[in-house]
Amino acid sequence: MRTLYAAKTITVGVHPTVQLFGLTFDVDIMLSTLLAAAIFLYLGLRMRAKVTDGVPGKLQLFWEILFEQVSDLAQSAIGPKGRRFVPIGVTIFLFILICNWIDFIPSAMHPGVSGPILPAPTGDVNLPLAMALFVIVWVHFESFRARGVKGYAKHFAQPYAALAPINMVEEITKPITLTFRLFGNLFSGGLMVAVMTTLLPIYLSPIPEIGWKLFDTGLLGAIQAFIFMLLTILYFGMAMSHEEEHEAVLETSH
Repeated sequence: MRTLYAAKTITVGVHPTVQLFGLTFDVDIMLSTLLAAAIFLYLGLRMRAKVTDGVPGKLQLFWEILFEQVSDLAQSAIGPKGRRFVPIGVTIFLFILICNWIDFIPSAMHPGVSGPILPAPTGDVNLPLAMALFVIVWVHFESFRARGVKGYAKHFAQPYAALAPINMVEEITKPITLTFRLFGNLFSGGLMVAVMTTLLPIYLSPIPEIGWKLFDTGLLGAIQAFIFMLLTILYFGMAMSHEEEHEAVLETSH
């Protein structure tokens, strides 16, 4: 009976919406996304105001460590040209991390019955999809820019022309896999919390809910932000590479 009750009270993908110009907008997702953007901008502007050449504060130290880690990753994956992709890597990681950790805010008015007023925006498919499409379009632009028209068309036929259809399908699936890797993990975590708060008595649900959120939202949320950033850097690295460079490396290794 309790399971049947949970099935009736847990709603999946239901948001307060507004209609504008024939489009439907999820109000709660927009609010939490704007909150994440505001937090990100505040951290950046605050660091800029407090930056010093002397002993750095905690916020400046955080930004420096994050920048250095992403910079090392970009240079190892792309080379010296990778430094210009460090800002997008830092932005993607920190913004997704903030979006994921918004789920820590206890904004549900009726836990287990109503959804949170400020849900994690990455738990809705629209934001991860928009970010994935933004990244992939930019990746193809950089590939076209680095290889030229002939090189860009030719790289789809590597290493053999017969594999061109498979390579094209792979490029199409990149934004899909990038989207659902992030969305699926965050959505399943939120659904797990909803199940626990519905099935367990109200006086027992906070304990497993807090423990699960620390693991899923805290740890896995940080890992998913890192993976999205890592794949973004790797995609840029593949877009900037040239087949002749790979052949030279293979000849040198032999």
